[in-house]
Amino acid sequence: MKKITSADNPRFKALHKLLQSSRERKQQGMSLLDGIHLVAAYRDHVGLPEQVVVSKSSCDDPEIQALLETLAPCAALMLSDALFRQLSTVEAPTGVLAVVKTPRPRAAPADIEACIMLEDIQDPGNLGSILRSAAAAGIEHVFLSKHSVHSWSPRVLRAGMGAHFMLQIHEQCDLLELAHTFKGRVIATSHRAGKSVFDADLSGEVALVFGNEGGGISQVLANAAYEVVAIPMPGKVDSLNAAAAAAVCLFERVRQLLVGGKR
Repeated sequence: MKKITSADNPRFKALHKLLQSSRERKQQGMSLLDGIHLVAAYRDHVGLPEQVVVSKSSCDDPEIQALLETLAPCAALMLSDALFRQLSTVEAPTGVLAVVKTPRPRAAPADIEACIMLEDIQDPGNLGSILRSAAAAGIEHVFLSKHSVHSWSPRVLRAGMGAHFMLQIHEQCDLLELAHTFKGRVIATSHRAGKSVFDADLSGEVALVFGNEGGGISQVLANAAYEVVAIPMPGKVDSLNAAAAAAVCLFERVRQLLVGGKR
């Protein structure tokens, strides 16, 4: 395992640039995973990383030692604790990072049973949480509009907690075109809608559409939907966090499928 103690080392500089620059990650087709859980999820669902990086103090951690044994023969670097902290995306460094090839989604089939479409989601934490809920609810395909946050940024990956590797994530999509060509029903969400999501049929071939945290879905996309629904809120707030709203709708679909005996 090669040891690095200087910030002038070219390998460290390359790692730091990958962390800081979305453009660099996109150009290289690489992502940076932070923590045992994310690295193990990538290993289990995708394959071996291109490179694994550990801090000096974490080398004696039994969990990290066990993880490294499963990642052989991929290249490994040991950084001083001070250098590792510069790459960590959390206040308490996890002790292990991995550089991986960003998975490319398979082409979406014409007969998708269910998917979600996300229009201009901006907050990395929201997107990661939505992806986690989608994976938990059995959704496979996720389509993001051209102005949504990059789904493979370190903060989105942290919030997704491995869900990325269970999904087919399609970025830079024309959601309006997708809504017009989707064979099933496109159901959009808006707190201004008159119909409750609990009164809508979410079974079968359905695309659930969720909009921007501040403005919701655009009017043109709402007009392309089969129907627009809202989540009833008897309390004194007028809207939910985007990730919370998506979770409610996704698991209402799960409930309907279970009650209907389709799963």
